Amino acid sequence: MKRPIVAALVIGLIVAGLIIGVEVAGWLARPDQALANFFPETTKRVMPAIGYGLAVIVAMGVAFLTLSTSRRNRMLMIVAILVVELLGVALVCSLYKLEFQPLPAMAAALFGFLGVIGFVWFTAYLEERRSRPPKIKAGPTPRAAPISVVPDGPTTLPAAAPQPVAPPPVVEKPRARARRSDAVSDSGARVCEVTAVVCDLANKHDLAEECEPAVFAEITERFIAHAIQSLRAEGAYIESAGGEGVVAIFGYPENDKQHAEKAVRKAMALTTSFAEANKGSKSDALRNAGVHAGVSSGTMIMAPMKNNGQRNMLAAGEPVELARRFCIANRFYGSRVLLGPRTFELASKILVARPIDFLSGVDVRERHEIYEPVALALNASREIITRRDAFWNGVVLYREKRWAEAYSQFQNARGPEGEEDRPLQLYLRRLEPLALQLTNTPLDQ
Repeated sequence: MKRPIVAALVIGLIVAGLIIGVEVAGWLARPDQALANFFPETTKRVMPAIGYGLAVIVAMGVAFLTLSTSRRNRMLMIVAILVVELLGVALVCSLYKLEFQPLPAMAAALFGFLGVIGFVWFTAYLEERRSRPPKIKAGPTPRAAPISVVPDGPTTLPAAAPQPVAPPPVVEKPRARARRSDAVSDSGARVCEVTAVVCDLANKHDLAEECEPAVFAEITERFIAHAIQSLRAEGAYIESAGGEGVVAIFGYPENDKQHAEKAVRKAMALTTSFAEANKGSKSDALRNAGVHAGVSSGTMIMAPMKNNGQRNMLAAGEPVELARRFCIANRFYGSRVLLGPRTFELASKILVARPIDFLSGVDVRERHEIYEPVALALNASREIITRRDAFWNGVVLYREKRWAEAYSQFQNARGPEGEEDRPLQLYLRRLEPLALQLTNTPLDQ
């Protein structure tokens, strides 16, 4: 909170100082006179010091409000309303034969807003310059850091009963070697920030038990072909495809700053497009087959390699492993797509998403908060955002062990009758016994 206040004070003082200087120099005399001609004649004039003080207050106030909100486009409407109100004050003063020049305060409001926009753009530009990796001459081929191998299987998930509040998610900062993302050795190996998507059949274990082997193989083959075609159409590199799902990497081989946004958008679309493609199938199993996806962003080492005379690609790093864990976790929470914290950070501008839980990382000491995308921001209605906010509040209260309040918030997050929301139902099942117990327990006398 201190940083917006300090920045607003500085921007407001600079803007007000420039406007007062221009006013004292007489450069606003003609605009002031032209504006005064629209008001009735006056006999007295407000002290200039009052107008200057008002300009300082308006500039700092507008700067603070603009810095404090993330929706700065709406502040332009507030500035316009403030300008109209200043004109109204000048009109009222003129009716009482008192001259008040609103132009300095009006200019302070406008340039206070524009000053913040320029300040935000400039700080973002400096941050981008600082985070830009230095250019390094090609050197020895970097070797992939050892990665702990975790056998495939269900991710360790929380018990059905509410658990103690988990510690904040640990998101590793890019290591020093990640700064060599633009450096390509003679072998073509390089480190780059990418987003990995792992997608698989949602109910493949049930299908394997219920269907004949030939039918299950046909469904899997259809899913792999559909996933590969859809992901490649979005510019993804297919790292692997088989019985354990399809692994795609966005942001390679071409650098793409929107790799996380494209990955999340395609993962969400894939969960519905596969079902739509099989609506006309005669097979009940194929019509009911769904898709789960996990999405994780981070740094990976990408390098061409030869295997039995064939050229393949080495892709080493945590994002693929974490994306696989997130994909599996969908089975427990009932979600379709789960994102890691880094992906949520990079793609939050285009998403309406909600927190679900914490999952352990490749290192058991790490915990990553996972998020479920609810809708694209452009397609999100007010009802969807309201329900998302209620769910988010419920998760926060749940972690604080305020069971009754959390239960109430989750109730507010319910959708229309008949709509299935499995993550919400999971939290409600956890909380119903506790909320009932708190309701039936008399207060201590």
